[in-house]
Amino acid sequence: MEFIVEKIGMSRTISVPSVPVTLLKLIDTKVCEVLENGKALVAYSNGKKINKPVAGQQKKYNLSKEFNRFATVKTSNTEAGDVDTSALAEGVKVKATFKTKGRGFTGVMKRWNFAGGPGGHGSRFHRRVGSIGNCEWPGRVQPGKKMPGQYGFETVTVSNEVVSFDPASGVLVLKGSVSGPNGALGRVRIAK
Repeated sequence: MEFIVEKIGMSRTISVPSVPVTLLKLIDTKVCEVLENGKALVAYSNGKKINKPVAGQQKKYNLSKEFNRFATVKTSNTEAGDVDTSALAEGVKVKATFKTKGRGFTGVMKRWNFAGGPGGHGSRFHRRVGSIGNCEWPGRVQPGKKMPGQYGFETVTVSNEVVSFDPASGVLVLKGSVSGPNGALGRVRIAK
C-alpha cells in the first residue's frame, strides 16, 4: 500500500533516550478508479491551478475542486472512495521515497568534497577540479570521473519505522529522517 504524504519537518520524542523522528502529513486522497493490477488511480491536492484536462477528469470522477492532481498508487481499496489507512499501525516498517534538495550546478568542492588548492596569492588552483585526464594511454577521461555538475534533486528511498499515526489529523511519525525539504511531497509504502 502506498500513501502520498507531505513532509512537515523533524522533531524528537520526549522519552528517554529521545529518538529523532520525521513528521509527515497524509494528503487527502480519493480513489477514482481501481485498476486490474492491484493499483488505483487516486486524486489529491497540491495547491496548484486547475487546467482543462484536470477539470475534465474532475467531471469524469465527480470530484470537488480541491483535488487537482492524479497519481497511480498501490492500494488495498476494492472500490472508489477514501484511501484505507488502517495498515499504518505503530511499529510497521515503511519505505519513504522523496526527492532530495536540489542544489543546482555545483563545483567539485561542494559536490564531491574535494579539498581544493592553496588559498594564498600566487596560486592559480583554488576551487578547481585539477587534472582530469591520463597520460598517453588511454588518452581520454574515464567514465564516472568526479566532475562539476547537477547536485541534488535525486529520488531517494529510505526504510523507517512508524512511531505513531493519528488518523484524525493525518500526521504520520517516522523514526529517523527522510530526504527532501519541508513541504516536499513524497510517497510512503508499507514494506514487506
